[in-house]
Amino acid sequence: MTAIAVTIAGSDSSGGAGIQADLKTFGALGVYGASVITALTAQNTQGVSAIHDVPADFITAQIDAVFTDLDIGAVKIGMLSQVAAIRAVAEGLTRHDAQNIVLDPVMVATSGDRLLAVEAIAALCRDLIPRALVVTPNLHEAAALTDLPLAQNESDMEAQARRILALGPRTVLIKGGHGDSADSVDLLVSAGEIVRLVAPRIKTRNTHGTGCTLSSAIAAGLAKGLDLGTAAHEAKTYVTEAIRAADQLTVGHGHGPLNHFYRSWSQT
Repeated sequence: MTAIAVTIAGSDSSGGAGIQADLKTFGALGVYGASVITALTAQNTQGVSAIHDVPADFITAQIDAVFTDLDIGAVKIGMLSQVAAIRAVAEGLTRHDAQNIVLDPVMVATSGDRLLAVEAIAALCRDLIPRALVVTPNLHEAAALTDLPLAQNESDMEAQARRILALGPRTVLIKGGHGDSADSVDLLVSAGEIVRLVAPRIKTRNTHGTGCTLSSAIAAGLAKGLDLGTAAHEAKTYVTEAIRAADQLTVGHGHGPLNHFYRSWSQT
């Protein structure tokens, strides 16, 4: 059977993050990608200039169209900027008994632009996080979800991950990419286990879409039948190498994208 994953997220007009990054990741990892677009953004490598939210009833129509026809093996959820969108997605996933849900709680773009309305955070915690197999916050998102200061070490990261676990997801992958240590350490935390995912920190300004890419890479692994631990390990490796190859691309004048197709594109 063909492995299929769906991304439910916002569109990035510059192609580096959001729906575009997710579909590139699915394709690079051998998974057929479907999409449900929740918002349109006017953005580039330097920032977000406008956001146009997709009406909740049209989000519902997209979800129903995809799930009634395609055999969806995994779901990646990204940008949901409004309460109505969160509710529409939660109801749609419940209606279609969606499995292998990877939730990336997108709150702020790499440029620093806010992508999630403050009043939507409570809805995200109540309606979607409990449905997730894994939630993948970065350090800033974890702090916002737990109302705690930014984690300074792995002990802080674990404590915040466990706070998020109390909201109901089965697993939390708290990402250390925004830290300043020599290694980028992510913690995969479940009720009974902690797994460290470690990779050398790569010096580059081209990191636009890193979080989207990691969560969609995990979803791709789940769609192919991998267990969560293996999918997370393989996703970490893929993202690390896509960052390592990012400077091979010349895209924009700000924070450029990862090189999603580093395995197949010519380096000349």
